[in-house]
Amino acid sequence: MAEQDPQRFIPLKTQWFHIMLSLAGGEQHGYGIMREVLNRTTGKVRLWPATLYGTIKRLIEAELIEESDERPTPELDDARRRYYRLTPFGRRVLDAECDRLQELVHAIQVKRAMVTE
Repeated sequence: MAEQDPQRFIPLKTQWFHIMLSLAGGEQHGYGIMREVLNRTTGKVRLWPATLYGTIKRLIEAELIEESDERPTPELDDARRRYYRLTPFGRRVLDAECDRLQELVHAIQVKRAMVTE
């Protein structure tokens, strides 16, 4: 299989970015992703179940995330939960998007500095 170019996904859709960022720290189940996004964005981004699971399906099809076979210990788990993780390619795409966003923030800071001089 030819190596995929992360740039073809850039810029990431907002929901894609938030889900992938949630998975950057490790595997997560759907409800955990929803909670993390809501908390990280102080309520500004809410992923409703239909949006979340539809987006997860598309991320899996794009080979950016995958379902994990690993499970927490049974007493800490619910058998109905599905866990997801970034693929190595998904991590490269997320890194490319983070680099793009950092460049935008830098450009904003430079512009603001010019205005305040």
